[in-house]
Amino acid sequence: MSWMDKDENKLLQRSFIFGMTGILCCMVPLFNRNFRFTDFENLSILTGIGIGVQLFALSIAVLVIRKRKISQETKSKAQRMAIALTVALIFFFMI
Repeated sequence: MSWMDKDENKLLQRSFIFGMTGILCCMVPLFNRNFRFTDFENLSILTGIGIGVQLFALSIAVLVIRKRKISQETKSKAQRMAIALTVALIFFFMI
């Protein structure tokens, strides 16, 4: 089954889950840098993984936006999801 054939609400739910996972993965090294929970300096790999997961979530949201014959409410949710993930990506690219 293709991703284009799946239910839009389920795709948006997956996009939200992947987006939050990516944001949390990016926040762990940021908190560790400021509060020193651990002495590991190699936690910055989590930032790369988090950005990759956020890009995947953004691609799912864009896939929902591009689908034909969806309700305006679902399209609006997908657009808000894409904007939020884009802002999060810009934030984590800048730090």
